[in-house]
Amino acid sequence: MTAPREGRLRLLHLHSTFGPGGKERRSVDLVNRFGPALEHAVVSAEPAALGAAQFVAPRIALEVLHDFPPLAGRPSVRRLQAIAQAMRGYDLLLSYNWGAMDAVMAHAVFAPHYGLAPLVHHEDGFNADEAAGLKPSRNWYRRIALTRASALVVPSRRLEQIARGAWRQGPAKVRRIANGIDTRAYGATPRPDVLPRVIKRPGERWVGTLAGLRPVKNLRRMVRAMASLPPEWQLVILGEGPEREAILAEAMALDIGHRVHLPGHVADPAQVIGLFDLFALSSDSEQFPLSVVEAMAAGLAVASPAVGDVAEIVDASNRPFITREGDEAAFAAALATLAADEELRHRLGTANRKRAQGEFDAARMVERYGAVYARALGMTHFP
Repeated sequence: MTAPREGRLRLLHLHSTFGPGGKERRSVDLVNRFGPALEHAVVSAEPAALGAAQFVAPRIALEVLHDFPPLAGRPSVRRLQAIAQAMRGYDLLLSYNWGAMDAVMAHAVFAPHYGLAPLVHHEDGFNADEAAGLKPSRNWYRRIALTRASALVVPSRRLEQIARGAWRQGPAKVRRIANGIDTRAYGATPRPDVLPRVIKRPGERWVGTLAGLRPVKNLRRMVRAMASLPPEWQLVILGEGPEREAILAEAMALDIGHRVHLPGHVADPAQVIGLFDLFALSSDSEQFPLSVVEAMAAGLAVASPAVGDVAEIVDASNRPFITREGDEAAFAAALATLAADEELRHRLGTANRKRAQGEFDAARMVERYGAVYARALGMTHFP
């Protein structure tokens, strides 16, 4: 990290969590791509979840704020006022997901009094507590909190509909920006021993996924679907989280513990994902999963429930393998069909790679985010 420099714009990032997940990786990618002309400070509603900070480039001025008022807790005027006071002195405020909504509310209530900077809020999806349906109390809270927000950025069509409907945000405020990656980085074939604790051996085929090991990802569903595949197929789940033991227990109960591998979190998926022969997603809730775009850029076919925008993300030829939400049998059948047909996997993977390169490259994403931030600041260009 570099030292602050006089004259740079100061941005405060208020995250629900700053662990190394999808939205955090996107945020870090934007920070790195906007370059050293900006100075950043980061707050996490989960104070121990700060792992994404390590991926910010050394040339970027970044400060992790450990003494910021808690973003999570019982709402009160005093706590919201403390958050608002702590947000003073920045040029742009960027908040992320429900876990940072109290900061958005503090901005709505106290921005004029404290002369707070413009705020842009980002929503990327829901945890297990809202995967089955939105909570009316949270809808109400968001409506009020977002009153003074300059923009609300969402990655998916479904979230755009929710923002305009349930949260009653006008079309001029809601901005849908698809997640993007450096698609050029995903073309190489990794070494078979690139992962810790697991080596891809001759003759093996891998079903792979990138996911936090959380209940909403429903990775036990993937283990059950994996059980019917031929013995040369292995399941490799890249990620960390509280569901690790439950996933392994599911595999042991199905007598496939030796075919299910959890090597942990991978800092750079582009260096690993090419080991997969097939990509699968098993979540109960997603919006615009970055992992699907990464799989596509690596030339992989995708099997997934039709959560969020997944069916629109993949190439049209891959859509028959995006199955109805909650239909575990259909998901398992899609996985089995793709596993059994190498030519089909190759054809779908080639089509997915072309679509990722044309629609979801990082350069387009950065340009669109820059335009939203510039508009909030009344600038013609950002940074």
